[in-house]
Amino acid sequence: MFEITEAMKGYSSLLFIATISLVACQKNMKEIKTPVAAIKPHTFKEHGSTRIDNYFWLKERENPEVIAYLNAENTYAEALLEHTKSDQEALFNELKSRVKETDESVPYKDNGYFYYVRYTEGKDYAINCRKLKDLNSAEEILIDENEQAKTHSYYDLTSIEISPDNTLMAYSEDTVSRRLYQIRFKNLQTGKLYDEVIENTTGEVIWANDNETVFYVHKDTETLQEQKVYRHILGTSPKKDVLVFEEKDEEFSVSIGKTKSKKYIEIDANSTLSSEVFLLDADKPSGKFFSFLPREKDHEYSISHNGKTFFIITNWKARNFRLMQTETAANSNKNNWIEVIAHRDDVLLEGMDIFSSYTVIEERKEGLLRIRVIHTSDKKEHYVDFGEPTYSASLTYNPEYETDIIRYRYSSLTTPTSTFDYNMQTKQNTLLKQQEVLGTFDKNNYVSERVYATAKDGVKIPVSLVYKKGFKKDGTHPLYQYAYGSYGNSMDAYFSSARLSLLDRGFVFAICHIRGGQEMGRFWYEDGKLLKKKNTFTDFIACSEFLINEKYTSSEKLVASGGSAGGLLMGAISNMRPDLYKIIVADVPFVDVITTMMDSSIPLTTYEYDEWGNPNDKIYYDYMLSYSPYDNVKAQAYPNMLVTSGLHDSQVQYWEPAKWVAKLRTLKTDSNILIFKTNMEAGHGGASGRFGALKEVAFEYNFIFEVLKVKR
Repeated sequence: MFEITEAMKGYSSLLFIATISLVACQKNMKEIKTPVAAIKPHTFKEHGSTRIDNYFWLKERENPEVIAYLNAENTYAEALLEHTKSDQEALFNELKSRVKETDESVPYKDNGYFYYVRYTEGKDYAINCRKLKDLNSAEEILIDENEQAKTHSYYDLTSIEISPDNTLMAYSEDTVSRRLYQIRFKNLQTGKLYDEVIENTTGEVIWANDNETVFYVHKDTETLQEQKVYRHILGTSPKKDVLVFEEKDEEFSVSIGKTKSKKYIEIDANSTLSSEVFLLDADKPSGKFFSFLPREKDHEYSISHNGKTFFIITNWKARNFRLMQTETAANSNKNNWIEVIAHRDDVLLEGMDIFSSYTVIEERKEGLLRIRVIHTSDKKEHYVDFGEPTYSASLTYNPEYETDIIRYRYSSLTTPTSTFDYNMQTKQNTLLKQQEVLGTFDKNNYVSERVYATAKDGVKIPVSLVYKKGFKKDGTHPLYQYAYGSYGNSMDAYFSSARLSLLDRGFVFAICHIRGGQEMGRFWYEDGKLLKKKNTFTDFIACSEFLINEKYTSSEKLVASGGSAGGLLMGAISNMRPDLYKIIVADVPFVDVITTMMDSSIPLTTYEYDEWGNPNDKIYYDYMLSYSPYDNVKAQAYPNMLVTSGLHDSQVQYWEPAKWVAKLRTLKTDSNILIFKTNMEAGHGGASGRFGALKEVAFEYNFIFEVLKVKR
């Protein structure tokens, strides 16, 4: 193993320290050189206090010294695990062997066409297709992502939008992984590509009903804020595009859409705790947007329209949201709304879809999502039955209005992702497709369960578990513990074919449904944000202690993992209870909370004030400072750690994990492994393509197996 000494702290330039030996799995001794970032103190003076940031300079993206340091860390990571390269390759092949390489999605029908994507053997990306009227018709290839990606190290096609008359296609793509999308246009009758390219957008593009006008959201290239909506007429220069809406409040972002009735173009302006919807008659694209209901502090709402009635999901006098309706497009008085579904203390109303004879509700109770079907005329209702103790379910795209059939997606910790058509009248469930897992997989060989850990304040925290049959609770098994716990994002129990490589080697896999998510209702989110954020961290720790005490694992076999805001969680627990974990995996972690939230020029910062607090207010500054992982690194022993980043990350800038690792290298007192790996060609989501992503999983699993000495 290697160790950083006190003598390194005063070094003033990028260097490699003298050779330090590493013993890896009792194999031959390897001489590994550990990267050390230069210390260049930067002083912050805030609220009468002083902070010294020795690695602030790492945010200089164009500085060759920064790139040299990131490359040095990558070289170090590869060198450290060089003796396991064959194992890593074998793991990748194992993961890949479960993937059906030639595959096709379930087609859905929209405006007379069936749309689907298919994959071919050996190809990383999808081929997007459609067929007219029925599935026996000739295939029309809309766009082959493999062809688009040929000259790029990264490729992401985020949106395809077809004009109302089915003859034109708008599509948006990102070749950098900065989530700055280019919009392009294609004539589907002639195959001609239009000359104009609209740069720096969110990727969303919505057609007006005239088949020549589109609306899109511009993205600021520095802050990545999404606050301007433009109108573009096909065949004209983007320089002539008209700004039709600009959000002036920097805490709000905007997105666009179209109502299911196709009658309105929709602009949604949202902050964490407030929202406002603006509408435009889709038949009159040169008109002006009007507000459905002006924004109010702490009021969130969203709308659906069936051609006559507006349905509103709202938290007005309803912490867990309720459903209301109105016939009026512009509403200044909520008291005129009619309640359809009342507020319930134990049920969170999450979403809905509307059909000619039914209203379908997505709601969450006791941490599980339920699909509720209500007949419009007689109000009779029922729930779709899923039949497992812990699972993930959601409505998919259902564009048709005159239908009794809804399509939904379902998976669990043991059931591969499955697509169903459900007849709301007969209650008949039809399985259209289940993800095919090649090899010897049999879902009956695995067991899932839901248990509850007790938080420090007595609250019960749900934990979803899966393991292979034959597992015994004797404390000898490795366990991979995962959580997120921010933004009200609920982490449902889902299937992963890659995860089988853990389960088949004796691992238990656990998802902890900690506060900061929204699994147990709105209060679950509110109790894990702002001045209650530490509940997220202590909940995760309580789950770890429970899993150890119940002998699912031991601290010598426990792996903790989280990414992005879940990476903040990893950073916090590494400072608070490093003794509990053998390994911590922090993917693209948000760890430099104070510095980031104090800098409004950093992408997305101002949007986040309602989540973390505004540190310009001392009460939030002090609270953030008390848990910010980077600011709380200290001289103590830390677990073995794998930290990842993407140079082009648009959500968590690469320098946050870079600074964190640099500081850890200086202060940690242990000889455990610390690896920092930056994808120099990708961003927040890692590598593009289905096989590129598997290579990153193989690297992580290989690291875990190496540290735990798991047979590969």
